[in-house]
Amino acid sequence: MFVVKTPFVRCFTRTCRLITEPWMKTVMCSHRSFSADGDTRIPKIYTKTGDKGFSSTFTGERRPKEDHIFEALGNTDELSSAIGLAREFCLDQGHTFTSQLDKIQCVLQDVGSNIATPRSSARESHLKRTKFTVQPITELETWIDALTEELPPLTNFILPSGGKSSVALHLARAVCRRAERSVAPIVRSGEADPDVAKFLNRLSDFLFTLARFAAMKESKEENIYKRPE
Repeated sequence: MFVVKTPFVRCFTRTCRLITEPWMKTVMCSHRSFSADGDTRIPKIYTKTGDKGFSSTFTGERRPKEDHIFEALGNTDELSSAIGLAREFCLDQGHTFTSQLDKIQCVLQDVGSNIATPRSSARESHLKRTKFTVQPITELETWIDALTEELPPLTNFILPSGGKSSVALHLARAVCRRAERSVAPIVRSGEADPDVAKFLNRLSDFLFTLARFAAMKESKEENIYKRPE
């Protein structure tokens, strides 16, 4: 049904189509397929189309799995997973900002959709479905400013510390930086929207600020850098 074969890219493709084709929601969210005679079959998660080391973009272009497109998608997937892990620690501590992490994970699906649609092989219909807007960037900046107003001034280099929630958010920040580095050459080559790279850049700043905020709310001490004697 989907052009893209790797699980993560399939997920982005599904998101794109759900946005533009609401009538498909019932079919795509179902875990079973039904035949005319009432037979039910559970679809398989594996497709075997990538067994020879190639996978497909949303545009249908076949590329090696080590292609920079799939490298960036993998890093974005890892980032979403790292944020999900941090979110669980934050939920355990009763933090109220977890809804922001939920929203960020959804936006990362849009980031992946844009990356998975290289402009060199995209039709106008592809670009329309996977367009990335500036609105999530503006929202991140608003969140960062609001959190910063509540935090003490930053006067030292901070090491990842301050409790499990804070450290998990720092880990997500580091993964975000890697995702940003892998997206940068794709944007420079004109294959992805520049706002995708801007979003990842702001997201790393947000995760850093949120890590400090989590430590403060939990009354956990942050370790600062000290030059070894």
